[in-house]
Amino acid sequence: MLILGIESATSQVGCAIGGHEGVLASTHSSRGKRHAENLTPQIDFVRQQARVELDEISVVAVDIGPGLYTGLRVGVAAAISIAFGLGIPMIGVSSLDLIAYPARHCQKLIVAAIDARRDEIFHASYRQVPGGIQRVSDPTVSSPQDLSAEIQAQGNETLMVGDGAIRYADQFENLRGVEPAEPGSAYPSASSLVQLAHAKALREEFVNPSELKPLYLRKPDALEINKQRRRM
Repeated sequence: MLILGIESATSQVGCAIGGHEGVLASTHSSRGKRHAENLTPQIDFVRQQARVELDEISVVAVDIGPGLYTGLRVGVAAAISIAFGLGIPMIGVSSLDLIAYPARHCQKLIVAAIDARRDEIFHASYRQVPGGIQRVSDPTVSSPQDLSAEIQAQGNETLMVGDGAIRYADQFENLRGVEPAEPGSAYPSASSLVQLAHAKALREEFVNPSELKPLYLRKPDALEINKQRRRM
C-alpha cells in the first residue's frame, strides 16, 4: 500500500510518498502564497524520487487543518481531485496532530499551536500514550493571551510546538514549567502525515473523497473583511 500525503495548511507546502516501508520520498517549500504553483511539481518530484507511478498510489492523505484558508483549500482540492481521478480512498489528518507527532516521545503535555493570523492561534493539547500521542483537547482558535492563561491555570509541565508558539513566544516564555518551541517544530510535516495516515489505513479509517471536509474553525479573512465593511 502506497500513500501520497499532501500538506498545505500553513505557509509551508509539502508532500510525501510512503507505506509499510516508511517514507520513501518527501519535499517541502515555503514561498509565500505560491501553494498552487508549487504543489503539482512537488508531487511529480516525490513520485520520481520514490520511483512509483501515480496509478500505484492506494490512498491519498491530506492535512485537513486547521490552517490558513487559501493554502488549506489548495491542498484539499488537489488531494480530492487525485483521489477521484484514481478512484481511491482518502484519509484526513489534523495539522495540529502533525505538529505534535514528532514530539511523541516527550512526557510533558504537548501544546501544538499554529499561527492563525489576526492575533489568534489554532491549538490543541496532547499526551504521550503507548505507541504515540493522544489528543486531549479539541482543536480550537483563541488569542495567545487566552492560551497562555489556560496553560498557566493548568500548571502542567508543557512543551510548546508550532509556528504559533514561536510567533507569540513572548506570551509563553515566562510561564513556569513551559518549554518553548524550537524552529524545527514550526510546521506540519508531510512525512508525519504519511506515517499517521498509514496507521489509520491499517485500521481502515478511510473516507470517500466526496465526504472529506476541511477543518477551518473560522471564516476566511476576506469574508470577515467584507462583513465589517457592510457594518460601516
